[in-house]
Amino acid sequence: MIKKENLEKTSAWPLVEAKKMLRERKSFIEKKGKITLQTGYGPSGLPHIGTFGEVARTSMMVNALKHLTDLPTEIITFSDDLDGLRKVPDNVPLKDMLEKNLHKPLTNIPDPFKKFNSFGEHNNEMLKTFLDSFNFDYKFKSSTFLYKSGFFNPSLQTILENYDGIMNIILPTLGKERQRTYSPFLPICPETGRVLEIPVKELNKDKSKIIFDNNGKFLESSILDGNCKLQWKVDWAMRWYALDIDFEMYGKDLIESAILSTKIIKLIGKNNPSGFAYELFLDEKGEKISKSKGNGITIDQWLEYASPESLSLYMYQNPKRAKKLYKEIVPKAVDEYLDLIEKAKTQSELELLMNPVWHVHNSKVPKEDMIMSFSMLLNLVETSNADNKKLLWKFVKKYKTNISEKEHPIFDNLVGYAIKYFNDVIKIKKKYKKPNAKEKLALQALVKTLDKCDDKMKPEEIQTMIYSTGKENGYAENLRDWFRLIYEVVFGDENGPRMGFFISFFGVKETKDLIMDKIK
Repeated sequence: MIKKENLEKTSAWPLVEAKKMLRERKSFIEKKGKITLQTGYGPSGLPHIGTFGEVARTSMMVNALKHLTDLPTEIITFSDDLDGLRKVPDNVPLKDMLEKNLHKPLTNIPDPFKKFNSFGEHNNEMLKTFLDSFNFDYKFKSSTFLYKSGFFNPSLQTILENYDGIMNIILPTLGKERQRTYSPFLPICPETGRVLEIPVKELNKDKSKIIFDNNGKFLESSILDGNCKLQWKVDWAMRWYALDIDFEMYGKDLIESAILSTKIIKLIGKNNPSGFAYELFLDEKGEKISKSKGNGITIDQWLEYASPESLSLYMYQNPKRAKKLYKEIVPKAVDEYLDLIEKAKTQSELELLMNPVWHVHNSKVPKEDMIMSFSMLLNLVETSNADNKKLLWKFVKKYKTNISEKEHPIFDNLVGYAIKYFNDVIKIKKKYKKPNAKEKLALQALVKTLDKCDDKMKPEEIQTMIYSTGKENGYAENLRDWFRLIYEVVFGDENGPRMGFFISFFGVKETKDLIMDKIK
């Protein structure tokens, strides 16, 4: 049990936001006897890294709440699958078929993959499989089901009763042309099956109906039972209202939408949920990552190169700061994860609450001893030419005889990730420096220095001897250039491992042979 004073003192954002939400929603939460958090999903495409981030961060909030209150918590993952398909995704088959079904609700469009009853259902199932693979605890809610089953009917009637007030909130935010055509209600055309964005001409609140102009033809539609859906900002407010949502996080690009949805829910009689706006991810060029562009790194790619926990850590860190997300950041993210696990072993309770891995692992941090960094392991893949886990493990055990795969599951996974990452990302970019005559002499001097070393020496002792060799061979003024020379010649990169540690692990003779091979 975490001490109350430590829970109060910590500035870890999941605990800070959880405490804020408990204050803001105190009376509502006590009345219903549970806490409801929501994540939203637009199922026009397959789940992506942003989807993972939102659910992972919300799950961290749930973990925080379990230490702050005894009230039960739930995460609702809401799929907006009654939404009309606005454009054909790039990564799907049967694009012509989808083109013909544009603007129809996603759950009324055939599945281009021919696995499920509709495109919406296909993407919903992909989402659930995706979330289940990370062992997320959530309740799935379908917009189509909640509209068509009548669950939303009382809330839709409330929206209709407050039609004029909602229009007064929304219209000032729109341009003149859009003001003329805007309506909170989007009827589903009885003739084409499309979701129509057209003006409402008349309301019949008693009969829960609207009359709208469909290309000069006046049609009547019930707002209930899935005959109409709501425009996005109104729909968001209605969801909060109907599902009694206490907390929802959203991307920075939705802040303005959240402000308007907050005004709407207050108008119809409830307080808005506690919110948390996070920054968006950028690609290597600093551009916003999008599903349509396919820039940045995908979930599948990250999980080929590193663990889900390392990705969760990346999601935890600085959620209110824009961060680049591309393949080359993976090793650093993994090493930060390993370092934080190591630090957790000796931390006080308060320090532990500030350690991101406490939140990543739902307060149950693994205690595995770390053998080496991921960066170091990548260098080992290169120098050993290991192309499979068994071979790389054999090499590791040559120098660490007291370890096993079974006792080191994190490192065992790391071995596989390192081979895959090196071959896919690093190998193709390697540019080995050919040393000039002066540089070759300096590296030959390093080999002579290593003649005085053996595998029993401490890494720090070897490192000191490497420093001395650099000073004696023209690098006294800038030892950084000395190590850069070693890295560029031996590893084909400006950066590399701490050489003393690398040599003690890789072996003195093996390192000498490696250097001599590179300077031939």
